[in-house]
Amino acid sequence: MRPGSAPPVRQPGAHAVPLLQRSCLFLRSHSVALAFAGAVLSTVPAAAGDANAVHPEQWPKGTSPLPPNPAIEARIHALMAKMSVEDKVGQMIQADIKYVTPDDVRTYRLGSVLAGGNSKPPGHPYPDGSHWRELADAFYHASMDTSRGGLAIPVLFGIDAVHGHNNLVGSTLFPQNSALGATRDPQLIHDIGEVTAQELRASGISWTFAPTLTVPQDGRWGRAYEGYSQNPALVAQYAAAVVGGLEGKPGTPQFLDAQHVIATAKHFVGDGGTHDGKDQGDAQISEAALRDIHAAGYPPAIKAGVQVVMVSFSSWNGVKMAGNKALITGVLKERMGFDGIVLGDWNAHGQVPGCTNEDCAVAYNAGLDMLEAPDSWKGLYTNTLAQVKAGTIPMSRVDDAVTRILRVKMRLGMFDAGAPSTNPLAVKAADIIGSPAHREVARRAVRESLVLLKNHRGTLPIDPRKHVLVAGNGADDISKQNGGWTLGWQGTGLTNANFPGATSIWAGIDAQVKAAGGSAELSVEGNYTQKPDAAIVVFGEDPYAEFQGDRSNLAYRPGNDRDLELLRKLRGQGIPVTAVFLTGRPLWVNREINAADAFVVAWLPGSEGEGVADVLLRKPDGRVAYDFHGKLAYAWPRSAAQIPVAAIARGERPQFPYGFGLTYADHADTGNLPEDPGLTLNNEQTGVYFTRGKPAADFVLRLSGAHGGATNVTAMPSAAADGSVRIEAVDYKAQEDAREVRWSGAASVELVAPAPLDVERETNGDVLLVTTLRMDAAPPADSAIGVGCGTGCEASVPVGTQLAALPQGQWLRVGIPLKCFRAAGANMSRLDRPFAWSSHAGAQMAITDVSLSTVADRTLSCPPSGNAP
Repeated sequence: MRPGSAPPVRQPGAHAVPLLQRSCLFLRSHSVALAFAGAVLSTVPAAAGDANAVHPEQWPKGTSPLPPNPAIEARIHALMAKMSVEDKVGQMIQADIKYVTPDDVRTYRLGSVLAGGNSKPPGHPYPDGSHWRELADAFYHASMDTSRGGLAIPVLFGIDAVHGHNNLVGSTLFPQNSALGATRDPQLIHDIGEVTAQELRASGISWTFAPTLTVPQDGRWGRAYEGYSQNPALVAQYAAAVVGGLEGKPGTPQFLDAQHVIATAKHFVGDGGTHDGKDQGDAQISEAALRDIHAAGYPPAIKAGVQVVMVSFSSWNGVKMAGNKALITGVLKERMGFDGIVLGDWNAHGQVPGCTNEDCAVAYNAGLDMLEAPDSWKGLYTNTLAQVKAGTIPMSRVDDAVTRILRVKMRLGMFDAGAPSTNPLAVKAADIIGSPAHREVARRAVRESLVLLKNHRGTLPIDPRKHVLVAGNGADDISKQNGGWTLGWQGTGLTNANFPGATSIWAGIDAQVKAAGGSAELSVEGNYTQKPDAAIVVFGEDPYAEFQGDRSNLAYRPGNDRDLELLRKLRGQGIPVTAVFLTGRPLWVNREINAADAFVVAWLPGSEGEGVADVLLRKPDGRVAYDFHGKLAYAWPRSAAQIPVAAIARGERPQFPYGFGLTYADHADTGNLPEDPGLTLNNEQTGVYFTRGKPAADFVLRLSGAHGGATNVTAMPSAAADGSVRIEAVDYKAQEDAREVRWSGAASVELVAPAPLDVERETNGDVLLVTTLRMDAAPPADSAIGVGCGTGCEASVPVGTQLAALPQGQWLRVGIPLKCFRAAGANMSRLDRPFAWSSHAGAQMAITDVSLSTVADRTLSCPPSGNAP
């Protein structure tokens, strides 16, 4: 579909009789677009120079909906005349609050700060509105302080509020975008934008890194749930709606007023089309496909007044977007008429050939106005300043970038608004954040996004006057029903206590059943004291974000049939079973669908779990309270090996087409679905190297003695050839599920990968190498944990002193930032030994797991001499 062609929008309450016909129309129209894209791709010449050639005249032409404001432009001109080169360079850099202080902003005149997924106000791992307001005020006052000779230019403060203000305790959390695509309700999307803006303003923040306008074509991508749909027309329609909700309507007094915030369209462009769905990967597609599919949301977003566009980590036909001048300047700025800020992603400029995180004139010259340099900002400032003075970055490019930055700040009224805590919504934050009215919008979004895939013999709706069993590990887990980007980057390590005011799916069902005179029972394992009249089993994906969620196939929990067995157990006892599936993307669950009488896709519904009960339960008088409304925004895979969008382009059928979704008026049954996964269902655990005391599949545990020579551990106990290090099995949570290592000399224990591992993406962030360990004897000070990256390539981090401070005899998850190893010289794109622990006589410890994670009980620091923070 071309960006200008919008799909039919089904409003709440619309009758579903023409569903099948409409679904087929959706499927056919989208297939045409994909077939066209495939045809164009097949004609791309082999030469790399042609494959990434850009023709701006073939892209949609646009202009800003905001005509030049003479007063603002004159004010910008006057301010620019007073700014030093240092002032201007400072405006072009964005630092993360974990690595920058208000005093740094005062000294370096930085134009912007951000709060990354794991960055919080100091001392507040789970911040409320007062914590954010206090920090926002501190940065604001620092930016307005002229005591050190700089100019008073208010600092922008940005945050990833991607499904509500998701880094704020007590906020309203909405379904993730893949769920919202199923609603087909642009007005709802607008309303969600308004609520998010209000809760941001109430916490002192005026800029969100949303909406995500990606058009995911491969569900294996770990960010697929951040996209509204595989259909570019639906994404284009939503783009205008959400930007309007966040910012207000251009040309009206409400535009960027005190109740609205700056929106960010991201990630320009092609992040949803990378080869094999790899995050930060390469979109190997034609220019026509890039334009018509992946850029579809940008013209309507620009027309709606979006003020920031964030450029993608990914590449297009081998060229990193952060260095692609033809697309950033030629298409986005000149052809599409975007006059706001073009922002880089988290150290994405460092991936441009010839650049580092601290040095990238190429990105600025390509058209980026502000680089997101969370932990590398100081080095970037120094190098950029030198490059501007040397003419490597022309002053005309600097002036253009700073003009755009100041224009957005003035449109927002920042120079006249005062401190963030003085905003009218911030003053009455207690009435705004998580208010009943806001939660009702979220609850409505839950109801509208649920998709019914199966309803055998009218299993649903359930009579609430009966005895209902609620089972599954997702039933009473608010963290699981929210997914990633929730009170932390990955959304893990949380309990229901972290979500005041929120409602789990179990709590919602229990309240409505009791109110109707029935009874409800919660049992994760499906046990019960009274045989239920109906069972609801809630299960699905655990939280993840970005590359941590990348997969090699679409099988749900390959090698782990726990949830399938629970469904089969209950149904085998003659209990009608409804499966409620929590997921950010369509996954192959044919066996689970067959094992249930009814199957509901709840996606990642957010904080208002009672919205699920609204649709699943009848009213006490037998009437239907709310019908199913959601229609698939992504086609559903027929096998674990099928990538539906690509399969449709080849003329194959998915299991459920785009637009599919039953209502209570539909009596068709899915029948028994094919249970051949199309591949071997191995337990896929990305980033797991050692688990339950054993190496992951095809990894080798090796002992290297003091006098050379290596011994592969194939049995317990075992020792190096010279006896300098010994290993034996011990118990942690189960029999022999851990290994104890004792040193009697200089030696190491290491894990050897079956093939080199590329963890460069993981290194660019807050990912840790985490070891679940127990220190039984204090290690020598020069003990180290390291990695290997081929012959003659290795790096280690001294950890002896830090580990000696840990309590002995206690199991802990201890993490080391991956960036420490890169700072120590490791090539993180080809690790052949992702874990190596070296020590000396007297050291003794036990380990049970080694993996990549963002959560640890203790995080060790990098060496002071390293470059990592």
